[in-house]
Amino acid sequence: MTTVSLHPVDEKLPTGKLAALGLQHVLVMYAGAVAVPLIVGRALKLSPQDVAYLISADLFCCGLVTLIQSLGATQWFGIRLPVMMGVTFASVAPMVAMANANPGEMGAQLIFGAIIGAGVISILIAPVVSRMLRFFPPVVTGTIIAVIGISLMRIGINWIFGNPVGPTAPSIVNPEHKQWLDAAAAAASAPGSTLPAIPKDLALLPKMPNPKYADLTGVGIAGLVLVTIMLISKYAKGFVANISVLLGIVVGGFVAAAMGLMNFDKVGKAAWFDVVMPFHFGAPVFEPVLILTMTLVMIVVMIESTGMFLALGEMTDKKVDQAALTRGLRTDGLGTLLGGIFNTFPYTSFSQNVGLVAVTGVKSRFVCVAGGLILLALGLLPKMAALIESLPTVVLGGAGLVMFGMVAATGIRILSNVDFKNNSYNAMIVAISIGIGMIPLIAPNFKQWMPHNLHPLIESGILLASISAVLLNLFFNGANGDTRDAVEAAKQVDSH
Repeated sequence: MTTVSLHPVDEKLPTGKLAALGLQHVLVMYAGAVAVPLIVGRALKLSPQDVAYLISADLFCCGLVTLIQSLGATQWFGIRLPVMMGVTFASVAPMVAMANANPGEMGAQLIFGAIIGAGVISILIAPVVSRMLRFFPPVVTGTIIAVIGISLMRIGINWIFGNPVGPTAPSIVNPEHKQWLDAAAAAASAPGSTLPAIPKDLALLPKMPNPKYADLTGVGIAGLVLVTIMLISKYAKGFVANISVLLGIVVGGFVAAAMGLMNFDKVGKAAWFDVVMPFHFGAPVFEPVLILTMTLVMIVVMIESTGMFLALGEMTDKKVDQAALTRGLRTDGLGTLLGGIFNTFPYTSFSQNVGLVAVTGVKSRFVCVAGGLILLALGLLPKMAALIESLPTVVLGGAGLVMFGMVAATGIRILSNVDFKNNSYNAMIVAISIGIGMIPLIAPNFKQWMPHNLHPLIESGILLASISAVLLNLFFNGANGDTRDAVEAAKQVDSH
């Protein structure tokens, strides 16, 4: 009697080992997974309870989409490799721009409408995107990833020192001036008043220095988190080193709590268990330009996923053919569609976890299935989400410098393998594309005379840099990238 040997990818390990290895995958990705709902929720100016809900929804969908990707669902979805799915940082800048323009629930409805639309389009174009690798050689992908990291650094820095607008702005309105203007407005609107009405949108200029900005206590906590991460990375080994960012946040949280900077009232009031419901913020609003913006982001994300899947196929000795690649990319789109429905964001394979497969040598996809189940369970525990939301931004800022800086460093590492010596055009592509990508960061009002409908499309430096890099590469080098280039670039990526 002959026995058919089972491929390591399809091997089912003992339950205890599966749970331990699955938890390892969850811990490696956890800090990156919760960062995006914190960023977008606060940009939308949502209540702490709603931000905590975004975190729960994100963890729930991370688990759901991970199960679909690693376990497989029908012949259409799931690459059936050890893949953990999480929110892509590439989508953050466009979503923050949408949130700044439309804060509150209306902004949430616009964002989730754009995500749902992009998810549907991504499912449909997945077979086409899987054949577009030649348009995204390392000079393009490295540039895009570097700009993603540089763009996100602004968020980490604002977490440390205080947001550029709002209660921690570098300057605030003088309370006496505001009191006078309020009194004048009340007098002008009183019955029988002969005073002229206050002009619409009249506002006072913030001129008083805000002592809360760059508070040294907060800066010190952020510095402690940063130093903790560096020490763990240097002196710890293996798994502990891989979760250095998460451990740094934990240390910062303990210190902030000991100093009385954390309020646990919201944690106490949160339920132990609750179900994540679709359309929590109301019916999504479908704005064509916003959908186009998010679709362009998804194309970039899916190209990155393509390289990741091919690299993972090499690591696991499992051939990834065109059909499998299309299933994997289609799941990126399905995950994004589900994200929009369940009040969360676009999904892609988390590169830290691909790196963990290489480090541990464990190739079984059922380890990621276990990780997906753990994430599903975490998404149903509102107290956990409320605890994360309660962390002071200074704690997250110290970790953000590392998380977002590592994204930029990954782009630089990919670019280090690009031929600049024999092809001077490559330097031109990188130089111009990074410069164009910096425009929204340095001169955010550059678009003031352009048609308003274009604003959502050009507010993201990541999108501008992506379009620039692709077009310039076509102009200078033509469509000459190949699968080998994509795999080598993906192997350089260990931070998302």
